[in-house]
Parts: sequence; C-alpha cells; structure tokens
Amino acid sequence: MSALWELTAIEAAGQIRAGIISSCDLVSACIARIAETDGDIGAWRHFDADKALADAAARDELRRHGGALGVLHGIPVGVKDIIDTNDMPTELGSPIHRGRAPRANAAVVDKLLEAGAVIMGKTATTEFAFLHATDTSNPHNPAHSPGGSSSGSAAAVAAGQVPLAVGSQTNGSTIRPASFCGVFGFKPTRGMISRRGVLETSRTLDQVGVFARSLEDAALLSDALSGYDPADCMSFLRARPSALAGARDEPPVEPLLVWFELPFADRLTPASRAGLDEVLESLGARVEKFPSPSSFAGVVHHQQVIHEYEMARALQAEVDNHWDAISESLQPALQRGLARSDDEYAEALATVQSMAAFYTEVFNEYDAIVAPSAPGEAPLKSTGTGDPIFSTLWTFSGLPALTLPLLVGETGLPVGVQLVGACEGDDKLLRTAAWFLRHVDAAADEFCDDEVQRAES
Repeated sequence: MSALWELTAIEAAGQIRAGIISSCDLVSACIARIAETDGDIGAWRHFDADKALADAAARDELRRHGGALGVLHGIPVGVKDIIDTNDMPTELGSPIHRGRAPRANAAVVDKLLEAGAVIMGKTATTEFAFLHATDTSNPHNPAHSPGGSSSGSAAAVAAGQVPLAVGSQTNGSTIRPASFCGVFGFKPTRGMISRRGVLETSRTLDQVGVFARSLEDAALLSDALSGYDPADCMSFLRARPSALAGARDEPPVEPLLVWFELPFADRLTPASRAGLDEVLESLGARVEKFPSPSSFAGVVHHQQVIHEYEMARALQAEVDNHWDAISESLQPALQRGLARSDDEYAEALATVQSMAAFYTEVFNEYDAIVAPSAPGEAPLKSTGTGDPIFSTLWTFSGLPALTLPLLVGETGLPVGVQLVGACEGDDKLLRTAAWFLRHVDAAADEFCDDEVQRAES
C-alpha cells in the first residue's frame, strides 16, 4: 500500500472528497516527509507545520458541514518565495528582503485558496529569481543542483514533500529544474496566469509555472491558477482552454510533431543526445526534422537584452540603496541592463512580435515542437544551476511548454523531454503530451520485449 504522500493530487483530492482520507491525514504525511528528507534537500525557506495542520483542519471542517469544495480541496502546495503571501514572509531570495511581510496575497495565492489548497510554505529560490544559486540540493543526489530559479518547488515535488508546487519562468526556471529533478513542469501560455504579486524581473518575459508528479496534476494546477486579471498587462480577457480536459482527451488523429536542429544543439551531453534520438526514432513518421531558421540564433541575444534591461529597472531601488548586498553573480547582469540603450531594447521587443508570426505558421501544420528540456542531467552544485538555453526560444515568445521526465543522464539522474505548443493551445499541447507518453511507453515496452526474445534465442 502506498504512503499518503505518494498520492497524486487528483487521487488525493478524490479521496478527501469521498471521505476516505482527510486533509489532515495528507498534510500530516507531507509534514513527516519534509521532516524525513529536507535536511538533505533544503527545499523550504518558510515552513510552519502547525499552521498547515490548522488550515487542513479548517478544510476538513468545511467538508463535514457540506460546504462547497474546490478542485484542490485539502491538497498541500508549495509556493515559490517570490510570490507574495499575506501570512508568511516573502523574501525574494535576497538578504535585502529578509523578513519582508507583504500585506496582500499574489493573485495565484488567492486562486490556490479559492480552490481549497493548503499552502504549506515558501520554497527556495535563487536571488531575485535569477543567477545566484541557493543551497537547495537535488533530491536524487545532493551533490547536484536542482536547477534554478524555482529550485525549491521542483525539489519539494520530486522528494514527495508536496504533490504540487508553483514556480515561475523568465528563461528556463520551470522547465530546467523539473527536468533535473525528474518531475513534470508546465509553463502555460503567457498571460494565462496572473503575475500580480509575483516579483517582477521582466514584465515582458516573466511567467508562472507549475510542478507535479503526473501530467494530469500539472494540468489541474494550471487550470486552477488561470484567469483574467486587469492588473497584469499580459493577462488577456478571453476564454481559457482547459489543460486538464486536454490531458484527458484523445487526439482525433495521431499528432504530427516537428524537431528543429537548434543552433546550440552542441551543448547536449552525449547521453541526452542519444536518448532524444531514440525518442525521435520511436516517433517515426510522426515527427519531421528541420534545420533551425536563421532567426533562432538572434533570439538568444534579444532575450538577454529584454531580461537585463527590464530587470535592472525593476530592481532600481535595490541597485540604488543596497548594491553591496547584491551578489557578485547578479551585479554584472544589472550593470549590463542599465547600460543597454532604449533602441536596443525596442529592437528586441520587435523581435517578440516577429517570432509570433513564425510560430503561427509552424502550428498551422504541426501539433507540437519536440525539444530538449536541458543540455543533460543536473550539474554539480559547485558549477551553478545549469544552462537554460533550451527554454529560451519558447519562453521569449510566450509559448506553452511542458517537460516530461522520460530520460536519464550519464550518472542515472533524470533528464526531461520538452514539448512546446501554440499560444493559447494549452489544451492541445496537453492532449499531445498524453499521446506522446503513451506512444513512448509502448515503444519502450516493444524494445524490452525484443531484447528478451533476442536473449532467449
């Protein structure tokens, strides 16, 4: 019999709703799991077991009295420590903001509470969600990085401390740590989830992402957080596709995928390249391969321009008043951002729009792009949080992106495979991902059967 902390969020929510288990049961199991594992991982920056149990008891009391139950009723969730909470500190990964106490919740926190979730605490993040690594360790091997900047959220889910967690992505900060930690990471279409109350480092590029141990759980959490917010300049006032409905749907025909040989594909490790080649081979005629368009190479530069230009201005107060408290890792990026011209910034912003037209053409013909999630397995902590390059193109254009924990690296650590979809086609991306997982599993089973037959003969 599985331990309660091993339940998926959907399984646990169903059992809580049916009265098979209580929220207190599940939260207690997660608290015990945190106590057992977090000494080696360090996924949390603020964690209050008593408060979590009290919140769980309130959810159980509501259910006993026949109250309305949200889709995450009684489910423990971790929240990245750049997301404001009015009853927990939000320190932004920086000593400058130690003890910071926001007066209001971020929009995503209110969405979690509306859905009935139990917010367990604040997960570790890099300094201002950028370069300077945390002391959080990879749950699979503590000598290795869990990735950045959503390090604590990815590690907490991978270690079974919570079934769900919320993070963010400005370049690769959801997809990369999910790949390194061996969980599902999903960054929905830009504007799908409000960023109000989330640390702004780039108003153009910042996006909210989610972590889970199953595809449907990632879709469930994304749907619960989605919604229009006039306070977010990227939020859009249109109906939103249901990612969970997509994950549960059958494609009308087998999806057609595309693989671009990216200009930085030489950064892939041999093991990752070999694993990806096996995946592509298993897809057969369902994937078409092309060289990258020339525009891809320039996007990396334009992403850096926008990120650094906007971050330096968003953190102007910290730059002016607390320069010595900013790490030596971050200071050069802020200096570059302040030195970038308005014309250079305007050119980079124009590229965002031009790339949108290119992807419209791609997704008129293909259901998803297949890509690496990261160059390989998690690097040693002493070398940093890893390279986000395989997320840069898609985050730049606000495309929905999903990493699936399918491969292993040279030392047996997990490596993800990324699928990218059309803007506001999150449901179609999740539907394609569900098919993709079934297809790859079937191909793996067939390969194993062939190996057994060869061994027997």
